Amino acid sequence: MSDSPLTVWLDRSEKLLRLRLAKPKANIIDAAMIAALDAALREHLPSPNLNAVLLDHEGPHFSFGASVEEHLPDRCAEMLQGLHALIGRMVDCPVPILVAIRGQCLGGGLEVAAAGALIFASPDSKLGQPEIKLAVFAPAASCLLPERIGQARAEDLLLSGRSLNANDALSWGLVAAVADDPEAAALGYFDTHLAGLSASSLRLAVRAARGDFATRVKARIAHVEVLYLDTLMKTADAVEGLRAFVDKRPPKWGNR
Repeated sequence: MSDSPLTVWLDRSEKLLRLRLAKPKANIIDAAMIAALDAALREHLPSPNLNAVLLDHEGPHFSFGASVEEHLPDRCAEMLQGLHALIGRMVDCPVPILVAIRGQCLGGGLEVAAAGALIFASPDSKLGQPEIKLAVFAPAASCLLPERIGQARAEDLLLSGRSLNANDALSWGLVAAVADDPEAAALGYFDTHLAGLSASSLRLAVRAARGDFATRVKARIAHVEVLYLDTLMKTADAVEGLRAFVDKRPPKWGNR
């Protein structure tokens, strides 16, 4: 097995950039995975022939989320800055990012998926932001989900930490389609709807459709990142929740 956390290749006559999370079963969105995703996008997105990106995964689960260890106070600033730079690159992506998920798509995994354009999910998928259960919140999801599914539904997921099944995610508009083989469904969408388009005109259409969305998300993430680092991470409960998870013990909340 390769030591790389990400498999990268070009498909469909080099019109489709393929990115595959390659550290199953958890496919943790840690510093190495973030750096690999960002490097692949930075390298390949300038290609004038590219029409789309497809992000999928090895193993039964898209991702269990971000590295909890990297969220601890001595490491979280660097981790968040890297993740948020990746999210910024994804929302600014000049071509559509299709995402195919199976199983768990949680925490930082859902933040990455939600920064794309269309999510194709298997019937057994579970999508959620469980961070609040560790007494922290999901900065990027706090900015992405209101844009994608509306304020009330976003608050439901962000404040409860619960997960949606694939059909509920479809009805909420978070998922574009539910399919037994989400990778095949995403490839079918590309072949039918994107492959034959002018790459240059598609890029302009993406800019027109997504420009204000990207601007709002990036501005909001910058604000929420400060709230996370300068306020949340100075609370006792946030540190306790993270350390309790790492130590595999129940947290003891002091409500402060």
